Amino acid sequence: MKVKILVIVFLILFAFLCIFFAQSYYNYVYPLKYKEDIIREAELNNLNPALVASIINAESGFEATAVSSKGAMGLMQIMPQTAKFVAEKLRIDFNEDMLLEPAYNIKIGCYYLNYLNNKFQSQEALLSAYNAGEGVVKTWLKDQNYSVDGINLIKIPYTQTNAYVQKINKILPVYEKRLKKG
Repeated sequence: MKVKILVIVFLILFAFLCIFFAQSYYNYVYPLKYKEDIIREAELNNLNPALVASIINAESGFEATAVSSKGAMGLMQIMPQTAKFVAEKLRIDFNEDMLLEPAYNIKIGCYYLNYLNNKFQSQEALLSAYNAGEGVVKTWLKDQNYSVDGINLIKIPYTQTNAYVQKINKILPVYEKRLKKG
């Protein structure tokens, strides 16, 4: 009888530890920092907050001080010239260091995403433009090898951009659930 009780206690303890470590791993792989900023700026720019969180995860892993080898900065990995363009549109101050401030970076990134969203009618084209550039994607949409209707991409010719779009589409449902929980 004592052995059965010990086995049951051990199994309960083991199950609890598995759940704890699984949740810790989940939070590590899919962090959700700056939630209030993400929700506020997404709503102000008519964006899905889960999409914004997914982009931040893919771009910087929620590392506010991330800087790419090409010079993209902050959570949403925004190029300084893009940020300057957005800051002028928003009539707010700009200097490169501000891109490392989470709230500012999310504000700039969400405005830019909305800007692209108004130019592209499909999520794949939007994400491709965020990653590869607006002009490049406009060229793809005019090419029958990549788009048959000028709206949707049937093929993304840049391997890195294709992987980026697939990654966002894979993690988007996770952030949809995380943001619904509250």
